[in-house]
Amino acid sequence: MATIRQTLEQERASSAWRDIETVTNDQQQKKYGTLARKLPTMIQMNGLGTTLAFLMAKGKSKSDDGHTLIFNHLSKWVLSKIEPAGKYKDLMVLVRNVETDVYRRATTEAIEYGIWLKRYVEAKDWGSADGDDSP
Repeated sequence: MATIRQTLEQERASSAWRDIETVTNDQQQKKYGTLARKLPTMIQMNGLGTTLAFLMAKGKSKSDDGHTLIFNHLSKWVLSKIEPAGKYKDLMVLVRNVETDVYRRATTEAIEYGIWLKRYVEAKDWGSADGDDSP
């Protein structure tokens, strides 16, 4: 059976779709949707590290919280593309310890992935563009 090689954009799209499909209840969808709609802008305006710290603080490590879910989805994707060797298991540790060029690549990848999450939550009409969550 032949394999189909996907472009990076297709990989992002597929992974983002799989991630949002794990968000199952209405309350999670509303919070996740509001956050995902703002995620690319939050990263651009505040930086990746600050945005991740905000999501961690708000999520308080509750696995079912929208902040924690989006943090985990973003972390899993960025780590898989920036640090595939697995040296870093936590995106917060990576952003605190890598050189500037790696940090910039991680930020760019986070924004690009965030755009796909945003597109999909908009398509599903989750959350509100006017929510009050921001760092």
